[in-house]
Amino acid sequence: MRRREFITLVGGAAAAWPLASHAQQKLKPVIGYLHMASPEPYAAMLSAFRDGLKLEGYVEGQNLTIVYRWAEGHPERLAGLVSDLLNRNVSVLATGGGDLPARAARQATDTVPIVFVTSDPVASHLVESLSRPGSNITGVALFTVELAAKRFGILRELVPHADTVALLVDATNSGGSGDAGAQVKGAAQAVGQKIEVFEASSAQEIDEAFNKMTKVPVDALIVISSPFFTDKRYQIVTLANHSRIPAIYPLRQYVLAGGLVSYGASIVDAYRESGVYTGRLLKGIKATQLPVDQPTEFDLAINMTTAKTLGLTVPPTLLARAEEVIE
Repeated sequence: MRRREFITLVGGAAAAWPLASHAQQKLKPVIGYLHMASPEPYAAMLSAFRDGLKLEGYVEGQNLTIVYRWAEGHPERLAGLVSDLLNRNVSVLATGGGDLPARAARQATDTVPIVFVTSDPVASHLVESLSRPGSNITGVALFTVELAAKRFGILRELVPHADTVALLVDATNSGGSGDAGAQVKGAAQAVGQKIEVFEASSAQEIDEAFNKMTKVPVDALIVISSPFFTDKRYQIVTLANHSRIPAIYPLRQYVLAGGLVSYGASIVDAYRESGVYTGRLLKGIKATQLPVDQPTEFDLAINMTTAKTLGLTVPPTLLARAEEVIE
């Protein structure tokens, strides 16, 4: 081969290399990740989401790109964040932090697959049914609303002589706060328990709610499930313990933060399963082929250090039922 022909051949191949590289980059799928809260309090859940993707063969930075958008507690930002993600030609929209991000995603597209983690997707009209969720949407249900009355019963075992029980409710959460509150009120009415409802949708309102609780006063507290409350769990736990109000929470993460007791499904497992579902959608499985995943186990966690600080004696029967006891 002549020198000029060799140079021409190499030059042509070199010119083609960037195009081939660009094509390979285009083949790497992109996930749009939309969450209602801020990233720090959800670090463990996000790690679990990545673990779920890994189970399906997808590793961020290797054969997958994830673009994150966090609403930081501002629902009015969701529509713009979804629009931004869709403009990046994402293959799947994964949402977390309740039904609001999933609702915003569903309103924005009926073609891009959507995976959610929320309380009750049927009650919030995200899906028609758990077995047949819809054309482009599926995910994981935590069913925190259905467990509200159960938490009330556990709290009564811990504080049997409580005259007044408080409910801390996020009024801006459309994921079932009202239904959960109604369940607790119904259970309380059946046993003649007085209930006081306190609403809070900002950090300042949480402070104000606890200030009001000490003035009522209340003898125990049920924190109704909310992505915002999960975000602010350290503030809520600190205020409850400082006010010496025995409280039951919807998630184990509150107990790890120093809360007294929790009962519910594992939110970490839920986010892991949402990662699995996202990976399956990336492989071409349709959302209609993935029924909404439902928890089969609900865990009771008790923080004995907090119980001792509050001067509570935990009944042996309750301890025997606990999956996790923190000393």
